[in-house]
Amino acid sequence: MDGNMEQPRRYIRNMRGYGANPPKANWPGGAHVAVQFVINYEEGGENCILHGDAASEGFLSEIVGAAPWEGMRHWNMESIYEYGARAGFWRLHRMFTEAEVPVTVYAVASALARSPDQLAAMQEAGWEIASHGLRWIDYRVHNEEDERRDLQEAIRLHTEVVGEPPKGLYLGRTSVNSVKLAIEAGCFDWISDTYDDDLPYWIDHDGHGNPTRSQLVIPYTLDANDMRFATAQGFNSGDQFYAYLKDAFDTLYEEGKRGRPAMMNIGLHCRLIGRPGRAAALKRFIEYVKSHDKVWLPRRMDIARHWMEQHPYQAPAQVPSRMSKEEFVERFGGIFEHSPWIAERAYDFELGFAHDSAGGLHNALARAFRSASEDERLGVLKAHPDLAGKLAAARRLTPESANEQASAGLDALTDEERATFTDLNTRYVEKFGFPFIIAVKDNTKESILAAFRKRIENSRDEEFSTACKQVERIAYLRLKDILPS
Repeated sequence: MDGNMEQPRRYIRNMRGYGANPPKANWPGGAHVAVQFVINYEEGGENCILHGDAASEGFLSEIVGAAPWEGMRHWNMESIYEYGARAGFWRLHRMFTEAEVPVTVYAVASALARSPDQLAAMQEAGWEIASHGLRWIDYRVHNEEDERRDLQEAIRLHTEVVGEPPKGLYLGRTSVNSVKLAIEAGCFDWISDTYDDDLPYWIDHDGHGNPTRSQLVIPYTLDANDMRFATAQGFNSGDQFYAYLKDAFDTLYEEGKRGRPAMMNIGLHCRLIGRPGRAAALKRFIEYVKSHDKVWLPRRMDIARHWMEQHPYQAPAQVPSRMSKEEFVERFGGIFEHSPWIAERAYDFELGFAHDSAGGLHNALARAFRSASEDERLGVLKAHPDLAGKLAAARRLTPESANEQASAGLDALTDEERATFTDLNTRYVEKFGFPFIIAVKDNTKESILAAFRKRIENSRDEEFSTACKQVERIAYLRLKDILPS
């Protein structure tokens, strides 16, 4: 496309995902659900003026609604976080090791550096230690270069403290650049700064299917998460937390039984769920999960390895929202019979991932058709051939029309049937001024004739509306032949 030409509007958020037909997870052992526990280790990495921050921490503590104290230490806040390291962590460590349930730790690098005993316990238990950034701070107002520098330092410090680089990343308090920077780093097997699916998925950062820029995403959760003990709208008791987790698990387990296995994330914090009155609910939930046979209890790295094996990255095909206008019109200009102007207008809509399916693109093309003038829509109707008419006899139909008519046997009529169609075509066009249009693929020869005889009795307005709807239906069926549904 000419660099001087105005670029089309494109919607970069992906509202479609896997759509109505997600891939089969194929979890090990035929599990109905993968249940994955995350422990966020942030204690010692939070905002604190001792760490060089401008203010104290104000997020996720027993002090609901706390505000940062500018330029001052917040003794109560610090001690609440210290509880997580001193007591909460060890309670969770005993609980998960005794239950033989592996976990993934989202570990803030600076917090790990201040907690060598806890780190050693994580490693001895075989837990995955993923990166939770350099410090547990909010990046929404950071400039891109400062955030990039922090990520690089997080990787360096994590490697120095743990003995190996992190293979996974969840930053948490992200900016609009965080995911892009994680992919640019090129060292993570998985990232989790999304909450948009029940299954892992691949993204390609540059949009051109370059496998060196592909990234596996394992979505995380903020609902099945003990952080809601520390928010105004959240859990007030362990029973509420247990009930919510159980309902989520039961739903996913039942869906897995019916052939749609998915993934359940549970997010935990040492200073929150590590308190005795909450830990009991977590223990009950772990026991409940383990009472089911078809459950897989992996670390996130295990999910990543499984997904890479079962569903490796595939470069995306040339999809509608990424085509040039010339390519788009060339490919889809004939979806509405001999009416490429519909594709030309649809291209200028705010197309995005949602329009890369048959249903999505059909919606865009149909919008262009519906918003056209009546004369323009009449032109589309007139562009359609008569059923079993002269063009068919002369083999001058478009390939799409020829295949459609053949699918209902209209290319092999008896002389009597041909005469009937000819008579109906003539009377219909004389009455309405456009040919009879029906989605042939939805019908048989007999049902087409029945509809023909019924619709010829309609008023002109009724039939114009019906014909337009049939044109849209034909377009959808054509798109289904060339795009995923």
